[in-house]
Amino acid sequence: MNLRMFPVSSNSSRRLRRATASSESYGRQGNPALQSHHAVLSEFSNAYQLMGSPAPRNRYACLSQSDQEMLIRQQAMDKAQQGDLVEAIELFTQLIESNPNSASNFNNRGLLHFRRGQFESSLADYNRALGLNPRLAKVYNNRANCYAAMGNFQAAIADYETAIDLDPTDIRARLNLGITFRQLGLHDLALENFDLTLQFSQFLSTTDTDGIPAALKGHLYAERGRAYHLVGDWNCAIGDYHRALAHLPISDDSSDVSCRLRNQVKGWLNQLLNLLLPESSQ
Repeated sequence: MNLRMFPVSSNSSRRLRRATASSESYGRQGNPALQSHHAVLSEFSNAYQLMGSPAPRNRYACLSQSDQEMLIRQQAMDKAQQGDLVEAIELFTQLIESNPNSASNFNNRGLLHFRRGQFESSLADYNRALGLNPRLAKVYNNRANCYAAMGNFQAAIADYETAIDLDPTDIRARLNLGITFRQLGLHDLALENFDLTLQFSQFLSTTDTDGIPAALKGHLYAERGRAYHLVGDWNCAIGDYHRALAHLPISDDSSDVSCRLRNQVKGWLNQLLNLLLPESSQ
């Protein structure tokens, strides 16, 4: 699941639950090519041990450049998944130095800078990625998240809209646009956007074999529920909060985005129920 990752080293008050899009999914996921390359590297190291000689400093020397990049990228993603963002950034920097024309690597390094609260560095990487390929909807979405975290909401809205123009089925960009409208107090626009996004998500669920992740749908209901909550439509808010809780996965990992969102939704729901209970008891 690619829900928005919060910056872990920032004091910004604007850390909303926007959804991000990485160019690669974290985790090896049983990739047979990667497993084969790891086996070759293991045999390569064992051969030098049997000869009593140290292996070359470049342990990837026996692989082609594309295979080397694949393994280093996987290492970077593994480090990111483990929370070692500094090492992951260094590995992506290594990839960029060897292949400065990869928009994917700039986007992924930008995501890691964002997670560390390094917004200027993140923005610079997204700009480089879009300079290499100006039609990457996911990078516009990620750059918009960065602009929003920096308080530049007009630039964020422009980037979300560009992402949607490039890919009208980009549920994350539509969700994030609604969150930004709501934060600016444009509740009618936010609700209209969330309604349309949910319609798109239902359409994709019936036409796409994979559909959209349940957690993302839960995120949509949570954010629309919050918009209803803020405009005083409490019955609709309660309904959406319950739908959100039905879709969001249950997790004990407090660092998981869905876990934090689930707890947030429970808090909002309890606020409303506490306000309504005194009325119902009269």
